[in-house]
Amino acid sequence: MVRTISNAFETGRIPQAWILTGVRGVGKTTTARILARALNYALPDGSVTGPTIHMPSLGLHCTAIMESRHFDVIEMDAASHNGVDDIRQINDAIRYAPVSARYKVYILDEVHMLSTAAFNAVLKTLEEPPPHAKFVFATTEIRKVPVTVLSRCQRFDLRRLDADLLVGHLGGIAAREGVTIEPAALALIARAAEGSVRDALSLLDQAIAHAGAAAGAGSVDAAGVRAMLGLADRSRVIDLFETLMRGDIAAALTELRDQYDSGADPATVLEDLAELTHFVTRVKVVPSVADDPALSEAERTRGRALATALSMRVLSRTWQMLLKGLGEVAAASKPIAAAEMVLVRIAYAADLPTPDEVIRSLGAPGSGPGGPTGGGLPGAGPSGAGASSLGGGAEGRGAPAGALGARAMRPPLRTATAADPRPVATGRPVAAQPAAPAMPTLARFEDLIALAAARRDIQLKTVLERDVRLVRFEDGHLEIALEPDVSKAAIGDLSRRLGDLTGRRWIVVVSSAPGQPTVRSQQQAREAEVKRGVLADPLVQQVLARFPGAKVMDVRPRVAEPAAGLPPVPEPEDDPGEPPPVDDEGAFGAHGYPDDIDDDF
Repeated sequence: MVRTISNAFETGRIPQAWILTGVRGVGKTTTARILARALNYALPDGSVTGPTIHMPSLGLHCTAIMESRHFDVIEMDAASHNGVDDIRQINDAIRYAPVSARYKVYILDEVHMLSTAAFNAVLKTLEEPPPHAKFVFATTEIRKVPVTVLSRCQRFDLRRLDADLLVGHLGGIAAREGVTIEPAALALIARAAEGSVRDALSLLDQAIAHAGAAAGAGSVDAAGVRAMLGLADRSRVIDLFETLMRGDIAAALTELRDQYDSGADPATVLEDLAELTHFVTRVKVVPSVADDPALSEAERTRGRALATALSMRVLSRTWQMLLKGLGEVAAASKPIAAAEMVLVRIAYAADLPTPDEVIRSLGAPGSGPGGPTGGGLPGAGPSGAGASSLGGGAEGRGAPAGALGARAMRPPLRTATAADPRPVATGRPVAAQPAAPAMPTLARFEDLIALAAARRDIQLKTVLERDVRLVRFEDGHLEIALEPDVSKAAIGDLSRRLGDLTGRRWIVVVSSAPGQPTVRSQQQAREAEVKRGVLADPLVQQVLARFPGAKVMDVRPRVAEPAAGLPPVPEPEDDPGEPPPVDDEGAFGAHGYPDDIDDDF
């Protein structure tokens, strides 16, 4: 920013407007006044004839500008003067030359608060102001400023101040005030200010008043600042974090209650835990982060130890649970109770392994329910619950883990799938095409459904599977019973559609006999039986026990992969004289999609 403005002053390419953006307390309004001072800097001897950033001493207008009482530097709070009438006054007054300064400067603070009409009113003046007028806008919400205004301004983003700069600045102010303050207290104030100088100064003034540390009387210590800010002791936060990572729920709840009784807000405790989780994660990724001078030696040492002991998965999971817990605490009628429940969840999940780790541990010879933990601290495992979260109640099921790991989950048996009517390249020379073979005899009702699937007649296939119960089947003759919610009119043209499908006449009779269950219900019954068999498998039971609340959502056959370096085994060609083979589930399989489409997925 300094280089840009300096070059603009030296070359005479001064823009008509600037816009300054940044968080609260980073000096936007002060910078605007300094910019107005640089534009109008002049000395009594007349040695300075133009704008300059070199101001070694106070000029003719400097004091009045910095005290917001100069006649030619007009400051307006756009939050309280946000109407079109206020902008109209600026448009009317901007035509007149400055009284004593070089430029007439308009400083609009919180410019994003202007109304839409006010923004529209200032556009023309902002684009072509008189040569003697300049605008300086300041805002904390740059996204709320219309792009038509931004395009007419030079933008500068003022960043937050680093904690070490704030500590040095606050220390210098305290020294000039004659107040003794501990470096740890300054670090706490700088951290709470979040890069805002104004917030840091307000907190420093409050800390001095809280400690009663007038000039030469008393001092400000870290404990007093923590009490003032409602923060828990950093060492106690780390103690609580370590207790959670060990899964010691009783100790964690006791520590939380002690901090709460000492005046710490439950939400603040969770925020401190989240901040510590973030710090440990950063140290794990970038170890040099622990060298931050704003940290105490205990924080550096224990932070490095936690980063070494904890896995990235545990840290990420803890971070997500804390973020969710903060929302629960904010919405709860009893924040302390909500915070305790959050800590219980974190302690139970600290050593929870991933699904692939569970499968590997169950399949390892001699492994049991007390297998490897999920990356928490040594000795992790929730206390007071009778078993670790990895125990899961899998003991006593009568199946050793080693044998379970060697047993594969068997997919349901399937016969050959329906033939794909599309031509397949075989790589062999093709002779003259013979006449199309006659439609083969359909021996089973399932063959008819498979033929409808092969011909892509999805509606007919759905009717045959879902709406009718088979009573008797012969090639060309179909006797069925209807489902209770299906009318005869819905299948009135079934004979014609079957004739179009097979090329011969069909007789369809609606019978009053109960008939067999529908093909769809038979498929669902087979799927339920397969799922019951999977749920009865001891390996699956151990996995479900280790993940409380987990459910088996679907059971799919495992496709065996060919050995490396071996070509896939070719499938035998179907005899064109035989009807297309059909599996027990029909050509649409267990999921309601054609098998060839299912294979593509």
